[in-house]
Formats: sequence, structure tokens, C-alpha cells
Amino acid sequence: MQKGLIIGATGNLGRVVTQTLLGRTTAHLTLFARHVDRWQVVEKDRVTLVKGDVLDEAQLSQAMAGQDFVFVALRGDLPAYVQAILSAMQKAGVTRVIFIAAMGIYDEVPDEPTANLSHNPALAPYRTAADLIEVARVVYTIIRPGWVTQGPVAYDLTERGEAFGGHQVSLASVADLVRRLVTEPKFGHNANFGIHTPLIKR
Repeated sequence: MQKGLIIGATGNLGRVVTQTLLGRTTAHLTLFARHVDRWQVVEKDRVTLVKGDVLDEAQLSQAMAGQDFVFVALRGDLPAYVQAILSAMQKAGVTRVIFIAAMGIYDEVPDEPTANLSHNPALAPYRTAADLIEVARVVYTIIRPGWVTQGPVAYDLTERGEAFGGHQVSLASVADLVRRLVTEPKFGHNANFGIHTPLIKR
């Protein structure tokens, strides 16, 4: 049984990823968030709740101990958050991280200028955080979702350097990709994926 730390567990994506991992894997999850009390725990034998701040070294280090993987879905000062997470991972001997970035951080979205970093400086923290992860001594997967929507699991992946194939993706699709990364040995190691809903061919 794997153990995973979910950082940002009370966000929309963090919740769906947690529900998917609990429903479709045997992983034990530690949910880490400032307002983790908002989570109504049903699977008490597989869930540990930790109320904490990523920038609090003691809180993060305690939550990191004994984990097999770390999933990160945050907003805000991402470079500072990622540096703190990578430092805690190194001290705890945790080597696997899955990080949610954003589409457009490599100007890879055709026909949608505002979705690209060169036209949208709000994407800069995601790009800086992704760069920090790629040079760290960890096994990483960076996920760049399109604009998240409701809907079923249906997605295509692109790799870094490839043009994005669409602008949207369901929360369920991103969560399913995370499930695969957790359960399929070697899948997505040191990969940087764009994820989008497949375009309907007419």
C-alpha cells in the first residue's frame, strides 16, 4: 500500500484527486491544507488530516515523513511553496512528486494568446515552480491542465515542446491521470504533460 501526501487537499482539484485515489487505489492519504477541517472524512482508516501551512517547516516535515509520493495543487507564491516542499522531501527521503502547473507556461497553446505566458504574466509563478522541480533531484511529473470543467474522464496528453491539443479538460480526467501516475510503475517519470479534452473530429 502506497502512502501519499496531498498538498492543497481542499481545493477543487485536490478534492477530486483525493476521492479518485480513495475510490480506485489502496493508497493511504495524508491531506494537508490550511482549512483541512472542511474535509468530511469517511475512509478514516485510510485518511490522515493535517492542518498546516506549506511554509511552516515543522508542520510540513511532520506531514512528509514516511510518504511515497507528494501531490501538489496550490495557488499563490508557488516558487516559495515548491522550494519548501522540495526541501522537506529531501530531508524526509521522499523522491516522487506530482505537480499541477498550468497550460501555456511554455507558450504551447496555439490560437489563444492570452493562455500563454508571453501574454499572461500571471502564469510566471507556475513556470518558475516547474523549472525548480525539473532541476531538483526528484522523480517528477508536471501536469499542465487546460481550463478545468466538469465532465467524464476523456483526455489526451501532450509532452513539453508539443502544441496543446485543446483548451479544456475535466477535473475527473486530471484525477485519472494522477491515479495512473500512482498505480502504473514508471509511467510519467520525469515527464511534463499537457492534458486536454480530445477534440471532436467532424
